[in-house]
Amino acid sequence: MGGSEAGDDSKDSKPKGNRGISFLDFIMRIVAILGTLGSAIAMGTTNESLPSFEQFIRFKAEYKNLPTFTFFVVANGIVSAYLAVSLVLSILHIVMSGARITRVVLIFFDTVMMAFLTSGASAAAAIVYLAHKGNARANWIAICQQYNSFCDRASGSLVGSFIGVLVFLLLIILSALALSRN
Repeated sequence: MGGSEAGDDSKDSKPKGNRGISFLDFIMRIVAILGTLGSAIAMGTTNESLPSFEQFIRFKAEYKNLPTFTFFVVANGIVSAYLAVSLVLSILHIVMSGARITRVVLIFFDTVMMAFLTSGASAAAAIVYLAHKGNARANWIAICQQYNSFCDRASGSLVGSFIGVLVFLLLIILSALALSRN
């Protein structure tokens, strides 16, 4: 009665493999920080000016001109900050691989941040698509023939953001796997 049996989870036994999962969680959070922060910086510094037929008038394309791109930059910045703060809990999980409550908290906030990042990236992707293709029914012309650099940077910034979404999906699965092993 006093001893621990073969299928019994005692407090002294550490879950096997959770330390490896926790280390992978830490590395993936760093990758997600790089992707989201890089996306925010790339979009936030995107601008291009074109001369017009007049010498004194210049047409300028900036991310600030489109509220969707502003939302994208803010969303990526907030998610980057969250990921930086969540590194503390990730380190805690490496040290204390049996922590359950903090894993549940991370799953919840990771899910919220994944939804937030997905909404920002998807909205920006729609605008980038319109910039490349235009929409004849709405009389929106494609601007990427004129603003090549702007469109290339905006398109490139989407990549890091969608990589962040994929990493969040994998983080949620990893955390659920670690919880199921406890």
